[in-house]
Amino acid sequence: MDTEVQSKEHRFLRHVRKTLSNIVKEVSPPGGQSNPLTNSTIEEIMSCFDLISERETELAGKLGSNQAKPPKAAVMPPGSSALSFVKLPRR
Repeated sequence: MDTEVQSKEHRFLRHVRKTLSNIVKEVSPPGGQSNPLTNSTIEEIMSCFDLISERETELAGKLGSNQAKPPKAAVMPPGSSALSFVKLPRR
């Protein structure tokens, strides 16, 4: 498989992963509410993410780069911390 085909496949996988994650975010209920997805559907979605990750890692290895790692901009700089949200009391 040549580099151009691998690159197209990698872009395709990245787009599918991004779309699937957006779907999951949109259907995820707020805390405490029941999920509209069945457990089997959730497991299938997780399996899809696993398959996409495996193939992306394979392609990165064939391309001779480690594209499985996040880009430098996505890595948190030293000394920074993730946001923590405070749950406000109900009125």
